[in-house]
Amino acid sequence: MAGSSLMENLFQRTLEDLIKGLRLQLIGESAFLSKALDEIRREVKSTDADTKANALHKLTYLSSLYFYDMSFAAFHVVELLSSTRFSHKKIAYHAAAHSFSDDTPVLVLITNQLRKDLTSTNEFEVSLALECLSRIATVDLARDLTPEIFTLLGSSKVFVQKKAIAVLLRVFDKYPDAVRVCFKRFVENLESPDSQIVSVAVGVFCELALREPRSYLPLAPEFYKILVDSKNNWVLIKVLKIFAKLAPLEPRLAKRVVEPVCDHIRRTGAKSLLFECIRTVVTSLSDYESAVKVVVVKIREMLVDDDPNLKYLALQALSVVATKHLWAVLENKEVVIKSLSDVDSNIKLESLRLVMAMVSENNVAEICRVLVNYALKSDPEFCNEILGSILSTCCSDVYEIIVDFDWYVSLLGEMSRILHCQQGEEIEKQLIDIGMRVKDVRPELVRVSRDLLIDPALLGNPFLHRMLSAAAWLSGQYVEFSVNPFELMEALLQPRTTLLPPSIRAVYVQSALKVFIFCLNAYLLQRGNAASSSTFDRVVPDVPGLVSERDGPESSSLASCDAPVHCKQDEGFNPRVFDQSFEGLSVEHGGEETATLGQASASSSLKDSFTHESIVNLLNRVELAVVPLTGSYDVEILERARNILCFTELIKRDLLDSPVQKEESLEREGVQASQIIKLMHDAFSNDLGPVSVSAQERVPVPDGLVLAENLEDLETIFGDVQLPSLNSFSLGSPQYEERAGFSIPIHESKEEPVPSSESTSLLAEHRKQHGLYYLPSANKEDDYPPANDTKLQAGTNDDDGDLVKLTEQLLLSKKKPNHAKPRPVVVKLDGDQATIATNPRPKEDLLSGTVRDVLLGSDTNPTSSQGQASTKSSSKRKGKEKLNVDSAKENLGGVEKHDQGNPGSRKSKHHSHGKGRRHGSPGKKGAETEENGQKLKQKSSRTHSKHKARQRAEVPLNVVAQSPVIPDFLL
Repeated sequence: MAGSSLMENLFQRTLEDLIKGLRLQLIGESAFLSKALDEIRREVKSTDADTKANALHKLTYLSSLYFYDMSFAAFHVVELLSSTRFSHKKIAYHAAAHSFSDDTPVLVLITNQLRKDLTSTNEFEVSLALECLSRIATVDLARDLTPEIFTLLGSSKVFVQKKAIAVLLRVFDKYPDAVRVCFKRFVENLESPDSQIVSVAVGVFCELALREPRSYLPLAPEFYKILVDSKNNWVLIKVLKIFAKLAPLEPRLAKRVVEPVCDHIRRTGAKSLLFECIRTVVTSLSDYESAVKVVVVKIREMLVDDDPNLKYLALQALSVVATKHLWAVLENKEVVIKSLSDVDSNIKLESLRLVMAMVSENNVAEICRVLVNYALKSDPEFCNEILGSILSTCCSDVYEIIVDFDWYVSLLGEMSRILHCQQGEEIEKQLIDIGMRVKDVRPELVRVSRDLLIDPALLGNPFLHRMLSAAAWLSGQYVEFSVNPFELMEALLQPRTTLLPPSIRAVYVQSALKVFIFCLNAYLLQRGNAASSSTFDRVVPDVPGLVSERDGPESSSLASCDAPVHCKQDEGFNPRVFDQSFEGLSVEHGGEETATLGQASASSSLKDSFTHESIVNLLNRVELAVVPLTGSYDVEILERARNILCFTELIKRDLLDSPVQKEESLEREGVQASQIIKLMHDAFSNDLGPVSVSAQERVPVPDGLVLAENLEDLETIFGDVQLPSLNSFSLGSPQYEERAGFSIPIHESKEEPVPSSESTSLLAEHRKQHGLYYLPSANKEDDYPPANDTKLQAGTNDDDGDLVKLTEQLLLSKKKPNHAKPRPVVVKLDGDQATIATNPRPKEDLLSGTVRDVLLGSDTNPTSSQGQASTKSSSKRKGKEKLNVDSAKENLGGVEKHDQGNPGSRKSKHHSHGKGRRHGSPGKKGAETEENGQKLKQKSSRTHSKHKARQRAEVPLNVVAQSPVIPDFLL
């Protein structure tokens, strides 16, 4: 056996040989590694300790570098741990720390070996065991090895004591009951004369306090002493992190800590400590104006520093303090604006957040102008960050900061023309949302939509297709505000729309149908106005449906507006207003042509455009553009295209042949065409509004209703219901004439038709039954005049200096400007205002509760092993003061003010009072024993009363008390 072991050692490849072999393998590395793993699997089973150690060394290297699974060697690691050679132990502990986990089966086998090494006289073996335990400790290991760790906390060797303190973080996390044994000795290390031990103890406390800071409030005096006396920057940084968590929990503590923190800010030259002080002030001490002013001065120094890291940290601190002290950002606005063009992308993003923090109702237009200029000169990624920030800020709280919606709609249109814009989906949402919420802005929305639809460059940008969908929908939904509907039809049916995806083209086709019906309805109204009143009454009866439910009262009020300058609705003819005639428009505004900026001429040109020839050309254009769409494979496009063609077929003969027909035929066909157009017009005339997200929740479920998971039994339930035929187009007439496969009604009598269509009546009935879930119609007195037309004036050649001057001018003006118009009505719903969810207090874990019990002096009975450990510790710590918060309050509560600034005097008085109290208690007991004449019953009753008093004292310990926890001398 000895010979074989010797041969294995001689010819075994070491870790150095393995690394050299890997570096020489230019190709075939996997084959080399497979061969090496086979060798390791064979060598790790060797009985020779050297061979096994060398194999585990190589296996650990390959596992850490190439992520090979080494669980097969777990038992061999345990075998090597029992070796007496330190080099073998080192390799075994390293392999265990790297590969062992809570699920490793052989983990329970190393408990005794860890206990043996933790009690070893060799401090390096103890160090290896502690390092491994900090990585692989489980609940069982932490419970079984707590006494040994408690002993090591008082070790005379600093090297061991530091690692014993560090391992407590893992032990407390796995086994919280270890706090009852080790925590008091752990706290004593905060007062150790060795700075290294204090440093490690503060580091562990910092990690613990970040989880549940409330439990560590009683230790504020110790942390405060370190904050005042320590000269170690690393320790001060950790203490500042602790106070940043404790200060919000206790306002009196924040008042006490703010001055030492400011002293460190003024004195320190270390950038790391300076920034930690700044972060502590801006996050936890921002209520103290004096501290914030000191911090802002230091932040400005960091902003102008050449180091980009310091500049980024300063911007971060400024963004935190901006929530409560916006003046701090305004004082540094020049540097913040210049940082938008910085090379570092992180600095640019932080600067952008700060700029958006300065946005208010008074300066939103100017800041957006500055940001759009930067977006034009930025890379695609940052350009979209700017645009996204503008969109999210302006739409917050249902457009709360937007006063001029005409300007904002124009801004949305300008954003789409920026080269790198990829915000088409968000722009689409806001355009439609604004159109449904703000009635006064709809004329501007149609104008912007028209400009977007006729721009051929936007059709080829896939990021803007959703925005074009919104523009098409708005053009069709609010076509009555269009200056030239024929131009909209050309834009919606242009050949280049083939570049759009099918879902967007379907919206185009549907909007084209709306515009088409609008033009036909306007043509009929114009023809009726041109004819005599008697003929008009016979050809186009006075039907309320001709005046849309959406536009009737509002448009009439707009038509009678006393200030035409603010009535942009009069810019074009509105055929949906039945009472409005061209003659009335020309007479009413005849003397104000200059003031209305050409509105009368626009109305005149639009009046002349609805001629028989223009309608014929429109019909031909629609057929020419829509017929190819009937071959589309997309069902949405196909259905909408056929709808347009069928509708065109229904009215084409009536409108095209009417000039050459006889008078009776003219009257009959005119009534028929007007009825069809009126019905379609009514179908699109109902206004669409926003729906609350909670609307469905407010619908009560009827009693006894069982909602089935599917509708398979629907046919069984409603089998007797005769559904209407899908290929019939019914207008309610008893007789039909088949034309081109469609049912066209023929009116034998000239009776007036019903005033409303079937769809309108059904909608009215539904509104009557469920009026709670419909938006209330606005009253005339609530209507606002349209917003002023503010154009976006953004120059691409502006340099950073001009942008800074522009921003400086707009930010310095604190006086609210006098707007020329009131803010338009913005429809708001219940679901728009997001409910502010109060963050529930996190559930206290077992570790935090145990720490609080120990600090508040709760009497608990630890396990037998813990009791033995505490007994051993009491003998070793004889003469030391016992840590007790209640005694600290008694000893330090009466300290005079002139002693509060002297930590040494506080410490001496603390010890002297403790000694006096300890000497007094034995005397008291002796006096009780001298009273031999008392009966046994009295003694038992006294003992019983003491027990009750102790129980009463223990009851309030579970209650979270903030103010009594910290000794008064600190507060």
